[in-house]
Amino acid sequence: MRITDTADLWWKNAVVYCLDVETYLDWDGDGIGDFAGLAQRIDHLADLGVTCLWLMPFYPTAERDDGYDITDFYGVDPRLGTHGDLVEVIRTAKDRGMRVIADLVVNHTSRRHPWFRSAESSKDSPFRDFYVWRSDPPPDTSDQVVFPDQEDSIWTLSEPTGEWYLHRFYKEQPDLDVTNPRVRDEVATIMGFWLQLGLDGFRVDAVPFFLETQGADDGAFPDPHQYLRALRQLVGRRTGDGVLLGEVNLPFEQQLEFFGGPDGDELTMQFDFIGMQALYLAMARTDAGPLVTALESRPALHPDSQWGTFVRNHDELTLDKLSDDERAEVFAAFGPEERMQVYGRGLRRRLPPMLDGDPRRVRMVYSLLFSLPGTPVLFYGEEIGMGEDLDAEGRLAVRTPMQWTSGRNGGFSPAPPSRLPGPVVSGGFAPEHVNVADQRNDPGSLLSFMKLLIRRYRESPELGWGAFRVLDQPHREVLAHLCAWDDGALVALHNLGPEPRTVPLTLEDCGPEHRLVDLLQPGSTTLSDDGSAQLQLEGYGYRWLRVVSQDSRRLV
Repeated sequence: MRITDTADLWWKNAVVYCLDVETYLDWDGDGIGDFAGLAQRIDHLADLGVTCLWLMPFYPTAERDDGYDITDFYGVDPRLGTHGDLVEVIRTAKDRGMRVIADLVVNHTSRRHPWFRSAESSKDSPFRDFYVWRSDPPPDTSDQVVFPDQEDSIWTLSEPTGEWYLHRFYKEQPDLDVTNPRVRDEVATIMGFWLQLGLDGFRVDAVPFFLETQGADDGAFPDPHQYLRALRQLVGRRTGDGVLLGEVNLPFEQQLEFFGGPDGDELTMQFDFIGMQALYLAMARTDAGPLVTALESRPALHPDSQWGTFVRNHDELTLDKLSDDERAEVFAAFGPEERMQVYGRGLRRRLPPMLDGDPRRVRMVYSLLFSLPGTPVLFYGEEIGMGEDLDAEGRLAVRTPMQWTSGRNGGFSPAPPSRLPGPVVSGGFAPEHVNVADQRNDPGSLLSFMKLLIRRYRESPELGWGAFRVLDQPHREVLAHLCAWDDGALVALHNLGPEPRTVPLTLEDCGPEHRLVDLLQPGSTTLSDDGSAQLQLEGYGYRWLRVVSQDSRRLV
């Protein structure tokens, strides 16, 4: 492998940044974030080091599910701007070296979508078979709903025709029938439309539900994965190097199937939900063991495929892959109050409040995120340590307006607070304490630290490309690992506990002609004749150490 290969498979060492245009920056003063505002902040993202911008849904919506209930797959929500405004954002981002992807939400439509309005009006509607119907009363499916506090069945009666339609999410989001070739063709057309406007791919929402054939004629659609392969090929033909980043919260073995198995010809990337949940369990226990187990359980992937690593995303911080007892441990540590939890399976909090605002722990976690094998995905506001609004409904707790300054509405909008998408965070994580403007001018801020992390990550392609190995050492609260690729190798140490530790390490095929050069602080360590060294870690400490030989020409 060569360093030039990283430009071909760019997603393997990218930095992905997710934002909701509605809550990012209001430029026209109406209280709602817009594309004009986002364009004004592209340079913030470029300065941070973002290489791929992920836009949450910006389509016209009935606003039942924060934009994920779409009424027009080809439109732009007029509150946010126009197609022209979107294209200007894409053009400006690409000028700054950023690719742009957007949410592809084709598992369902809004109940107000013209297709469904026609479909439920008559059994003879040309769009009737775009959805899944049943004429007999459904059985109890309360155990299958995604939002157990909102729905008690995945079937809802439609009065005009007296039949029930399928919906995995809210009843206002009827599921599309992917076994219908017309639906499949429409999805491909939707993708082609947005790719033509300049997108570099999609974050594909709820992929397993999208390919599900429950209640439909699955005999007409025997291999859903062949269709997923066809969509991957479509993106490749239209863009050359576009990606499909899939939401597949399943066990590793099933995730491998959605990658396309050994051929790697379906989803380009998938989020590592299992690793994320293991991270929180490890932090709750002050024991790196759960995270080590998760990382070593990852299946081998095709060289073109990649994991997306993250600390949290725009949804609830799901803990559904933990056992009941393990989930209780994480709840006790990071969300002991019922209002901090959601759906009985997750947390609706951001990381800094969960860690009581301790800057040592917050920085340790993000250092760990960027050093893990995979591609880091950030949610807007993480770069400055934003908090949550527990008074907001459900998952909206972490989708509060971005905090740019210490001024009115955190600099998000000059409009009256009542016109904003939701309240700005108050308390210890309010804009007067946490904002971009102040941190830009503070070399000791979290923002400055994140910039350094991203710079070092981008300079260390072994983290996205290399072989991963846990290094033996005696401390249960410490994770020591090595990523090696081509002529590069990086050792990362992270202490999940509050007590300082001396970590003994031995590196194979290394000796006194090698140094371990610190990448996050000045200094280096020489190895002994047998490749060993004693490395100091503070409580909640972290170190990135590049293995450098005497004849290395790599800049450090």
